[in-house]
Amino acid sequence: MTMKCFRCGAVLDKGNICPACGADVSTYKKIISFSNKFYNDALEKANVRDMTGAINSLRESLKLDKNNIDARNLLGLIYFETGEAVAALSEWVISKNLKAEDNLADYYMDMVRNSPAQLDNINQTIKKFNIALNYCHQDGLDLAVIQLKKVLSLNPGFIKAHLLLALLYLNSGNWDRAKIECQKALKLDSGNVMAKRYLKEADSMLLPGESGKLVSDIASSDSEDVIRYNSGNEMIIQPVKKSPLTKTTSIWGIVLGAILGVAAACFLILPQRIQSINSTNQSKIAQISEESDSKSAQINDYEQQIKSLQSQIADLESRVTDYEGVDSTSAAMNSLMNATNIYLTDSSDIDGMAAALEKLDLNVISDDVSTEFTTLYDTLMSLVGTKLATSYYNTGYDAYKAEDYETAIANLAKAYQYDNSNVNTLYYLGNSYYQSGDLDNAKTTYDAVITNFPDTQSASSAQTKLAEINNSGN
Repeated sequence: MTMKCFRCGAVLDKGNICPACGADVSTYKKIISFSNKFYNDALEKANVRDMTGAINSLRESLKLDKNNIDARNLLGLIYFETGEAVAALSEWVISKNLKAEDNLADYYMDMVRNSPAQLDNINQTIKKFNIALNYCHQDGLDLAVIQLKKVLSLNPGFIKAHLLLALLYLNSGNWDRAKIECQKALKLDSGNVMAKRYLKEADSMLLPGESGKLVSDIASSDSEDVIRYNSGNEMIIQPVKKSPLTKTTSIWGIVLGAILGVAAACFLILPQRIQSINSTNQSKIAQISEESDSKSAQINDYEQQIKSLQSQIADLESRVTDYEGVDSTSAAMNSLMNATNIYLTDSSDIDGMAAALEKLDLNVISDDVSTEFTTLYDTLMSLVGTKLATSYYNTGYDAYKAEDYETAIANLAKAYQYDNSNVNTLYYLGNSYYQSGDLDNAKTTYDAVITNFPDTQSASSAQTKLAEINNSGN
């Protein structure tokens, strides 16, 4: 594979110096070499179905070189093989953004997109697995088991579903079924630590040497009667032999006793019990009906009170809005007049004008200002808007470099307000939101870079950042 210089993009030779820009690439080559070693290790593990080990190796490879397209595509394939379709598509999308041409990620994504049945299968799997998780949180474990069985009927390779089903079986004491699910998971991923832990727990509850059989299963499957007793830490199960006559007499006695018991229940006990239950139920129904009528009357009363209060709140909010509009418009006019006066006195006092316009927000007062106000504002911006934008940009960029993202956001937003033709202002504003953890505003800003400044390097970088945000969210 051809290796390119990290600085200028020129093709490197066997030396440790870039032939084009003269940069020292010895460390860079070592990093790329280690990334490829982790990739090769992941290939070996994937060949023996150690999917967990392969995923860990590929993550290490991508930490060293995020542009390792082969490692990223293989990570997507392993995610898809283990039932993680969303994670797989995320990796392929990032791969496509990093290398648009001649990329196997196109083939993988087309393979999924061009199969409506497979897409529907993936959607149904995700929905039913999430339903099963909700049932688990609500203690509806039996319903969760049913949903997980449906998930596995749609996608038998979904390892997380096998593990969750095994855990539910362990919780309910179905050790043999838990063991089966663990073994299925290990066939799909031989290095899955969680499956091994669950399997060890299930094996510890099963009899030694009796694969999949519990003590109760062995006792019930024996055709002869047994005596059980403990000797130290061991349970001894000893058969007791009986004559055929004794067995036959015992069986007929049990059958006759069961018939007499059923007859007594039908003719003596059941009628009185049914009458008592019906009487109790009728009393409860009457009580519930009275309580329901009372609560209905209270609800109607509360609804009337709520409507009255909502009407009062709407009236008060309207008054407050009127007052706020007057105050904000007056403050905006004072700010604009102050800035204009500073310009007429000293047109080079950019900091003074910036301070005067600091709290002026046209988005808040746009419906309340006059035509004269808008004309004066536009005239002043045509004279000093670019200078104001440059001042705020320099301050914001310096703060961004110093990792003071709060200051950077405030200044870069002002810079873009005064000059919306500078792509760098918008891009660094998006980076500041991203670094500060405000991913919603970061996504909105990166979208604006892509929309307003297409076919630029910043737009390409913004697309990569958006893919990383979406990937981390999944």
